[in-house]
Amino acid sequence: MVYYVAAIVLIAFVFDFINGFHDSANSIATIVGTRVLSPLAAVIWAALWNFAAAFTAGELVAKAIQKGIIRTDIVTPSVILAGLLGAIIWNLITWFYGIPSSSSHALIGGYAGAGVAKAGWSAITWGIKWIQTLSFIAISPLVGMLAGFLLMVAVYWTFQRMAPARVDRFFRVAQIMSSALLSHAHGANDAQKTMGIIVGLLVSVKGLMAAQTGFFHLLYVSGEGIPLWVKLAAYTAISLGTLFGGWRIVHTMGSRITRLRPVSGFAAETGGALAISLATHYGIPVSTTHTIAGSIMGAGATYRFSAVRWGIARRIVWAWVITIPASAGLAAVSYWILSRISA
Repeated sequence: MVYYVAAIVLIAFVFDFINGFHDSANSIATIVGTRVLSPLAAVIWAALWNFAAAFTAGELVAKAIQKGIIRTDIVTPSVILAGLLGAIIWNLITWFYGIPSSSSHALIGGYAGAGVAKAGWSAITWGIKWIQTLSFIAISPLVGMLAGFLLMVAVYWTFQRMAPARVDRFFRVAQIMSSALLSHAHGANDAQKTMGIIVGLLVSVKGLMAAQTGFFHLLYVSGEGIPLWVKLAAYTAISLGTLFGGWRIVHTMGSRITRLRPVSGFAAETGGALAISLATHYGIPVSTTHTIAGSIMGAGATYRFSAVRWGIARRIVWAWVITIPASAGLAAVSYWILSRISA
């Protein structure tokens, strides 16, 4: 059992790596799309700021995932593993087809699906965190869209007398900073979700791990906080995933939704970063993918409404809608297979 738990912890970090790989587009698509940074420089910059969030972000999102999705008394290693498998499989499917779906909602859906497969619908803790999670599927892209639109309007008014070439030069520098803000916000919200899953696993086997010594004693959780090794490993995994990048999704986010310039890239990134950081502050697990896609649409719409390729946007929205039930279904099947293997 100890080795089984250790293997699940490693799989959780694999999910975190895939999360960074899958969501790297959130952080770098706009700055690559505007050609402010090369793809290689952009992923290094994003990975650095993803990891920097380890030293500034709190733990509220992690605790929301640990306690706010399914009942803690029904959590077992197999439930955790099935939830992770459902999320990983869905992430890989959407990555293969270049669809910027939400890794966050894939994890939440997978966790919920595994819980329902074990204990029925009573496994779900219908409460404030579910209300926030489900409502922010719609709210976060709208907030991002509004923020991107308003920032673009403010920039137009502020820089209307400046020559276009000077505006472009200014925002090529400014976009480097807005990209850092967005990468920091992404790391702060997304890495915490994996931390919450791992702590939920370790709490479920607390009695077993208390007797362990040596390396496996690391798997013992004595209090309510997040162990330092879990935090640092989670941020390292998501940063490495970002470093490898997901180029299929970068293309969709950076050029297929709307054509961006440095000024609109700055507005999209800053708007997305502000919206995500606000949610993280209140412990709400949101989709960074949803938020930055919305802010890109908002920034693009200031040129003219038709500048946004709404057909591509509709495809993305449909991916958002089906992510939670799809990953939940995959996790339920995974739990059924695991329960048969271990029976």
